[in-house]
Amino acid sequence: MDNLTTSTATTRTDDAVLLAADRLARASASGIACAPVRDLIGRGDVDAAYAVQRMLVAQRIAAGARAVGRKIGLTSPGVRAQLGVDRPDFGVLFADMQYASGDIVPADAVPQPRAEAEIAFVLGADLADGNLDAGPVRQAIDHAVAAVEICGSRIQDWDITFADTVADNASSGAFVLGSVRRGLDEFEPRDVSMTMSVEGEEVSAGSGAACLGDPITAVVWLARQLRDLGCPLRSGELVLSGALGPMRPIRSGQVVNAEFSALGSVSFTFGGVAR
Repeated sequence: MDNLTTSTATTRTDDAVLLAADRLARASASGIACAPVRDLIGRGDVDAAYAVQRMLVAQRIAAGARAVGRKIGLTSPGVRAQLGVDRPDFGVLFADMQYASGDIVPADAVPQPRAEAEIAFVLGADLADGNLDAGPVRQAIDHAVAAVEICGSRIQDWDITFADTVADNASSGAFVLGSVRRGLDEFEPRDVSMTMSVEGEEVSAGSGAACLGDPITAVVWLARQLRDLGCPLRSGELVLSGALGPMRPIRSGQVVNAEFSALGSVSFTFGGVAR
């Protein structure tokens, strides 16, 4: 490919990234879901999808938002098969997404909400160097807490491919953290069992083994990805490691509760207006 052709292709990709970011930003600001962005960036262009995500994250930070960690998505083999991909994805968590167990989470803060129960890890050391296998990653984790992530999609009817959800910050919305902290010397994440109920009715159940075989494996994957990208995980950051059971839709006014072995429970009411 000659220089002119390469330059033209790069320009087209850059233009597509700008258009996709603008489409998603408008959907977020208006609360009106948009069409998928794969028509702009390409169904299989993972690099372009992450470029859109980075652009939207940079815009949020420039507007005053504070990043507090990362989320890992698509840790379920079934979901990956549905989207035709062989890898998880990741997104950025912001402080204004975070709630504590017992809080009311504003219904208008998350578009097309779906809840999933996860284990959240808080780092006590950087994950920037070395092999970053399970041993160093476990040593870097300060503690774990129960969590429910409320995923949201700016894309109409959750009509998403891998590129769409990556561009849309891995379909992030909000997350609720439990109050029980456990070090890894107190429990094994892969052995955790979970049940999640909505309005008292069980809607999801699973275990740590459903998350890439072990939630620690998911964190290892993320740590390596971010190190190789030059933006490693840092001490104090939070990592949502991926769903332990199926994701379920929720609606305004409902109470969601998730029970975890070893990690206690986390609950919230979904309703009200944005804080």
